[in-house]
Amino acid sequence: MFDLYPQIKRKKTREIRVGKVGIGGENPVRVQSMTNTDTRDVKSTLDQIFRLKEAGCEIVRVAIPDERAVLALRDIVRESPLPIIADLHFDTSLGEKAIKAGVSGIRINPGTFKNKKRLDSLIKACKEEGVCIRVGINAGSLEADLLKKYGHPTPDAMVESAERWLDYIVSKHDYYNLKVSLKSSNWWQTVRAYEIFSEKSDFPLHIGVTEAGGLIPGTVKNTMAVSYLLLKGIGDTVRISLTADPVEEVYVAYEILRNLGLRSLYPDIIACPTCGRCEIDLMKLYEEVSSYARKLKANLKLAVMGCVVNGPGEAREADIGIAGGKGVGIIFREGRIIKKVKEEELLQAFFEEIEKFIKEHPERLNL
Repeated sequence: MFDLYPQIKRKKTREIRVGKVGIGGENPVRVQSMTNTDTRDVKSTLDQIFRLKEAGCEIVRVAIPDERAVLALRDIVRESPLPIIADLHFDTSLGEKAIKAGVSGIRINPGTFKNKKRLDSLIKACKEEGVCIRVGINAGSLEADLLKKYGHPTPDAMVESAERWLDYIVSKHDYYNLKVSLKSSNWWQTVRAYEIFSEKSDFPLHIGVTEAGGLIPGTVKNTMAVSYLLLKGIGDTVRISLTADPVEEVYVAYEILRNLGLRSLYPDIIACPTCGRCEIDLMKLYEEVSSYARKLKANLKLAVMGCVVNGPGEAREADIGIAGGKGVGIIFREGRIIKKVKEEELLQAFFEEIEKFIKEHPERLNL
């Protein structure tokens, strides 16, 4: 049997915790996202968090731009099914109030903090409550002295910033529930920073590309960087930053992880790219199957084919598949034709066969 996926040996990092979620050590690569709602709107924020949880998100970050947002945090934390991380910039007092509201983590961007005494107070509060700190280094907000030293926000400059702040937190506060990110909007610059840092530290790494853009360009940039790093065994938790619905970030993350053989949550769907032989609305059919599959957390391989030329062959490698024709469709199961149905009945018949397959193979469910 040939290898279907690359053999990846993950770099061993120390284990930390964000609430009840373990990161690093022997834990799987964790998937997280960030809400794009107004945190002050408790209902819409919680609605989005529940959608993210349903999609498979394990940790969620929220912005706390002001006092009203912090006040809303208490209700959000109480009702959230996921650990909450507060995203903090400039004002450390908001971070201390977020900790009192019960958050499990704080993301700090050290380049935005000038008052060390107030930062010390925040770190002390994190230590007292066991709140995880992400030292989030960003190429766009490096310290002035490092920009002067390196001339640009180079990977080495980002690494030196991370080392500086880690050493400060560990040596002065003796606190180790920390993870690190070193992000740029340039995927190669991001990769190089993580590579350099991973050789120097065993703190868990939060990986991804920042300001990557919309669904298509952002997915491409993140896939390039995240796949490269994970293939080298680097990365303990991932956020696919997109200018899109945050739920899409979660789906993209799991697609990357599945295609590297690291984690599988949803069915894998293969589908032909359409051509002049296609006599059905394959794109619509695919979207319907994809939407269905996203609600079906199971380790399955599905095939959606436009005609019988490639259908039987591709479906042979799938657990179950369909191939369409003019007014008629065929359902395959493990390479065997099991049913021929009218085109308008094809989708429902396909879903019924999938459900039947799962009942016969309950071990395929990712519960």
